[in-house]
Amino acid sequence: MRSGVIAKKVGMTRIYNDAGEHVPVTVLLMENCQVVAQRTQEKNGYTAVQLGVGLAKVKNTSKAMRGHFATASVEPKAKVAEFRVSADNMIDVGAEITVEHFVAGQKVDVTGTTIGKGFQGVIKRHHMGGGRATHGNSVSHRTHGSTGQRQDPGKVFKGKHMAGHMGDVRVTTQNVEIVSTDADRGLILIRGAVPGSKGAWILVRDAAKVALPANAPKPAAIRAVAAESGAKNEAPATEGAE
Repeated sequence: MRSGVIAKKVGMTRIYNDAGEHVPVTVLLMENCQVVAQRTQEKNGYTAVQLGVGLAKVKNTSKAMRGHFATASVEPKAKVAEFRVSADNMIDVGAEITVEHFVAGQKVDVTGTTIGKGFQGVIKRHHMGGGRATHGNSVSHRTHGSTGQRQDPGKVFKGKHMAGHMGDVRVTTQNVEIVSTDADRGLILIRGAVPGSKGAWILVRDAAKVALPANAPKPAAIRAVAAESGAKNEAPATEGAE
């Protein structure tokens, strides 16, 4: 079991495949997705990694969380989430996961909070047909009609479809396809729509019901920060020697 990632929903667009067909995609942005903490079997009773993404102002971060991020030697994060992993897929604290964690064609499960719709009637909320337009119907065109029975049982059962609050719930959409990734800009393109509004934080995991592709990196696609900085430091020295 690999770790998932946290990404920000940018919006929707479309791309064209090799056959010239347009494919609707949701664009997700990953920025500074780093491991903040580890959960081990010996200390916590389970194995998991805690990820943080985005940047938060220090003045808007609580003192406890500032200490938590300082222990991991990472900047304060705007969003923190935990992902269960197997022991052999544990990731070091401070490592940054890139969008290459997923491969094109892979199936993933996406979790987000749906857009809130406020208080809605039964036609919009539960797709009921409504009442008749004429023949004696005057003020009951969009009502739900009767909700109960007679004296027995003499109550409305729990879960009855009625008007009420709609949306703003946590939803997981399973088996959506990764169309492509853009490592340079940190973008993930997912086929179709995913739950959440623009700017919302989305959790993306490997699909629970579909096998992981053989070419998916394990334990994760990690950015080699130390190697990059070392190469930059060595370059001026080589030029000076010449």
